[in-house]
Amino acid sequence: MANLRNALGTDELTDKKAGLPRALLAEFLGTLLLNFFGCGAVMTGNIVAISLAFGLVVAGVIQGIGHISGGHINPAVTFGLVIIGKVPIIRGILYVVAQCAGAVAGSAILRAFSAEKYLSNLGVVKLADEITPVQGLGVEFFLALILVLVVCGACDAAKPDSKGIAPLIIGLTVTVGHITGVPRTGAGMNPARSLGSAVVMGAFDDHWLYWIGPILGGIAGALIYVHVVGPAKEPEVPARTYASVATEEKELQSLTSRKNDNPA
Repeated sequence: MANLRNALGTDELTDKKAGLPRALLAEFLGTLLLNFFGCGAVMTGNIVAISLAFGLVVAGVIQGIGHISGGHINPAVTFGLVIIGKVPIIRGILYVVAQCAGAVAGSAILRAFSAEKYLSNLGVVKLADEITPVQGLGVEFFLALILVLVVCGACDAAKPDSKGIAPLIIGLTVTVGHITGVPRTGAGMNPARSLGSAVVMGAFDDHWLYWIGPILGGIAGALIYVHVVGPAKEPEVPARTYASVATEEKELQSLTSRKNDNPA
């Protein structure tokens, strides 16, 4: 029963030290900024500019809110971490709700601040000509797979050297994903981000694949890191053998005798 409660995370609902309300606010704000700045760059029509905008805003947001909520800002990341036990189930569900609300708010603000002629370029994802839904599903699957795989690697507690640059690494992964995905599917890569644009613009064509693809890809990425690649191991502390202890004692005795022979 205790294991079930831990997996669900029911205690976080009443434990103020868990900081759940602040974490939900952080995820809301993070996805709001993601949709405002990332989707705002779509009007440029330049794949590199769009890709950099999404990647850089993800890196910035993770740097800003990562210490509060982990900086998921993506249901694919959240579901992946829930599956491998890094995030309690209830927290994960609430994260996704906050992310979706934030994405809708960000896209709504972007639309309010955009001229009429740009309303067709506010980040609505859609399949390119001659790309089938199955192909689009596969693209979205792999975009999320590499993202969550990199998130797990960059945030592995046994790799402290990567902690400082984790936001940049994750942001660059998002950039690479968009360079590949934009010409094919619009690079949803993030169900909440796709939902925000779809709700504000009322465009839901093939919307299902922008949820199923990334979520399955995120789960696959997390499982691959844990069970195939294998997480990093903590550095092992050398065992203190009898010989090493004896040597240390001899060195200590030598230092003590020298000090007695040469008093200050």
